[in-house]
Amino acid sequence: MKDKYLVIDKNILPEVYLKVVKAKDLLKAGQAKGISDAVKQVGISRSAYYKYHQYVFEFTSDERTRKVTISFIVANEQGVLSAVLNKIATHNANVLTIHQGVPINELASVNITFDITNIDSTLDEVIADIKQCSGVSKVEILAMGF
Repeated sequence: MKDKYLVIDKNILPEVYLKVVKAKDLLKAGQAKGISDAVKQVGISRSAYYKYHQYVFEFTSDERTRKVTISFIVANEQGVLSAVLNKIATHNANVLTIHQGVPINELASVNITFDITNIDSTLDEVIADIKQCSGVSKVEILAMGF
């Protein structure tokens, strides 16, 4: 199997996965004060949320593009974000948005959404290359839309 991702009808999934997605939606929409509040609202434990939150995404369809949003932490050093952008570009992906928080304790959070319609490798390879950039940590996929 080339890719490790599957599209599965949510009606056959265990309820915990759907609740994790709902908790993520509540957090994204600002309808929960934090993870504890979100998991309480949907009726799952914090441990269940943390076990699955990086692996369960809601499917969105856009026939023109395939998009991925990733989150990571960068050191407040010159050229770190530029190196990440170069890695994305070397895989023939197109950056759509970048959001970088203000550095605190010399670290900043970054979210990047990019179009992977024309990538010349797997998404796992793109993520692995980003993880290898000096000054980058905690790389995770936040959302995918195909």
